[in-house]
Amino acid sequence: MTHDHDLVLRPTEAQISTALNPPSGRTGGDLVVETLAGLGATTVFGLPGQHALGMFDALRRSSLRYVGLRVENNAGFAADAYGRITGEAAPLLLSTGPGALTSLAALQEAAAASAPVLAISSQIPTAGLGGGRHGYLHELPDQSASFRGVVKSVHTVRTQSQIPSAIAEAWKSALTAPHGPVWVEIPQDVLLSPTPLPVVTAMDATPDDLLPRPELTAVAADLLSRAARPAIIAGGGVVRSDASGKLLALAEKLDAPVVTTFGGKGAFPWTHPLSLQSWLEDRHTTDFLEDADVLLVVGSGLGELSSNYHTFKPRGRVVQIEADLGKLESNHPALGIHADARLALQALLETVEERTDESAPRRVRELLAKVTDRIAGQELTLEQDVLTAVRRALPADSPSFWDMTILAYWAWSAFDPRGTNSMHSAQGAGGLGYGFPAALGAAAADPTRPVLAVSGDGGALYSIAELATARQYDLPVTWLIVDDGGYGILREYMNDAFGQATATELARPDYVALAESFGVPGVATTPEALETDLAKALAAPGPSVVVLPALLRMFAPTHLGGDD
Repeated sequence: MTHDHDLVLRPTEAQISTALNPPSGRTGGDLVVETLAGLGATTVFGLPGQHALGMFDALRRSSLRYVGLRVENNAGFAADAYGRITGEAAPLLLSTGPGALTSLAALQEAAAASAPVLAISSQIPTAGLGGGRHGYLHELPDQSASFRGVVKSVHTVRTQSQIPSAIAEAWKSALTAPHGPVWVEIPQDVLLSPTPLPVVTAMDATPDDLLPRPELTAVAADLLSRAARPAIIAGGGVVRSDASGKLLALAEKLDAPVVTTFGGKGAFPWTHPLSLQSWLEDRHTTDFLEDADVLLVVGSGLGELSSNYHTFKPRGRVVQIEADLGKLESNHPALGIHADARLALQALLETVEERTDESAPRRVRELLAKVTDRIAGQELTLEQDVLTAVRRALPADSPSFWDMTILAYWAWSAFDPRGTNSMHSAQGAGGLGYGFPAALGAAAADPTRPVLAVSGDGGALYSIAELATARQYDLPVTWLIVDDGGYGILREYMNDAFGQATATELARPDYVALAESFGVPGVATTPEALETDLAKALAAPGPSVVVLPALLRMFAPTHLGGDD
């Protein structure tokens, strides 16, 4: 009898010949890049450093394309965006100690947003591992400990023979739902030493499917089929699992209104009759969702931003589909289904009974009208006009990447992404500096269409060095910088809480002149000219900068009470 596990693929004569006579001049670094190529990687991001030079030297002997950024954290943001756009694990090559640690904020964002990033760092020489204080350059007692609480998995290599398997295991981890960043570290001497090992030609690292339990989807389907007022909250898990089509089919089969979280922007068509859009920071939306007798939550943990700052208190039955086990029922009791969103939605589609509710589109229209009236009463015409100008200028198929800035906070709720996987921000971890380097990563993934980055002047200063990257690689990214002279949202928070703001005002450069000093065209615009200037910049080849001096305000919050 032959069992599947007894079957071994037999190498061809050519493979045997290559294995017995590997090319000369290869090192451990070659095993790294050969493994990445064998896994299907085509592009790597990073920044070289002394301990990592073995990897970077090997790049010139490989087919991999290298995109080098100027700061490790920005390289991490670029890899994050590449992973979000392509669904592939984006390799991020880093050096030991300061270089590695500088990427932590980007890896936290990737973890929060479930973006697949394969970070590969060098380490001090093997003799220094183990926590002793040997005085090596960049030495940490336990470098991996700095990452263990941030990434999905950590893999430390000690010999060259471990490199292919460790990277393949990490690749699989990054791409198994929920997607996320992973960490591999390889000592300097392992990377630099000549290797007698054969060329790595192919690797199998197929991610595991996270299937829903059928008895749970059967109960969920029954609840939804018999519901009087079902509603759906669609989170980033729907986007990451490419499940928006199945979500649309299920919503239409149930006549269930759908609201998307800020991380789930684009998971449901913005103008669909059942679309509640993304107004989650609104009491009217919160009330609507609380009134649902069955609420299906897909790919969201209902965290702070997705629950109107934890003021959301569902009265009906909650069904939660979530690939991240830590998020399952973490905020609300539910029928918890631990599964990939796409697979779970498919199971529901096959088992729910079609229901008709002619009142659903009317209730959606009434809710959106209440939201519109609330915002209209706050005299925020400038903010709405600016966001409208951005939407009109941006081609429908172009992705956008938003930093933590007031215009982005508006966009979370009010911007129509016009695409399933086209609007991204740093709202997962909430760090500054994401927008521009992330847009560069997206442009590297698909340079055939322009990409928009949006930052405030405070966030822009985190990323200004990457104008050199944009110019060096001629990436089609237009960077809109809204210049209000400081950390605008923190200014608002402090004025509201304390009556005055401290440490929020910034001296800043002439952004147009600064961009032009990098060889990047720049233009100063006005709210009235923004649509024209932005559209022109987006239509031009290569990078560009558009600077909008404007003092924008946020709409009033509803989680603090007193606003209806």
